[in-house]
Amino acid sequence: MKRLSLFLIVLLLPITALAQTDKDWPTAKTEDVASIDAIIAALYDVISGPAGEKRDWDRMRSLFIPEGRLMPTFKSQDGNVGYRLWSVDDYINTAGSNLEKNGFFEVEISRKQETYGTLVHLFSTYESRRNADDTELLARGINSIQVMHDGSRWRIVSVFWLGETEDNSIPKKYLKKMRKGK
Repeated sequence: MKRLSLFLIVLLLPITALAQTDKDWPTAKTEDVASIDAIIAALYDVISGPAGEKRDWDRMRSLFIPEGRLMPTFKSQDGNVGYRLWSVDDYINTAGSNLEKNGFFEVEISRKQETYGTLVHLFSTYESRRNADDTELLARGINSIQVMHDGSRWRIVSVFWLGETEDNSIPKKYLKKMRKGK
């Protein structure tokens, strides 16, 4: 019985920690977190904008759990695969000024979604440009996004992405056009 009680106490510790951390986290706009479509649209919207436009970084924070992670992966010049592991604030501090200075627009062009209970995994294929009306792509790739529903709203847990390269093109199954309205 003591072991079961100890197990339950240990199991409940993370829930308590989340509740304590979450109260200092920005509150999300209801319309940003009401559905999976809404939170993904908000994610792309908040990082996108013309050169010189300040982004709403509190809005970005509000989309994620406080412990949320953003992880770009890449192949280095010597052929090794690497990654970076950023908190939401690390991403903002590392990439934010470049996005604001140079302009950046990223849009979702296709999505594959798997759902189990409150957990959702998305393969969100994206295209990036410096300006919204550019015909030339800056980049294309796939964001692997994990989202959860906490009983009242959707929250992003992590975004893990890989940009397309000449030797690693995006498979056709991840390029199927999305239905209108998504």
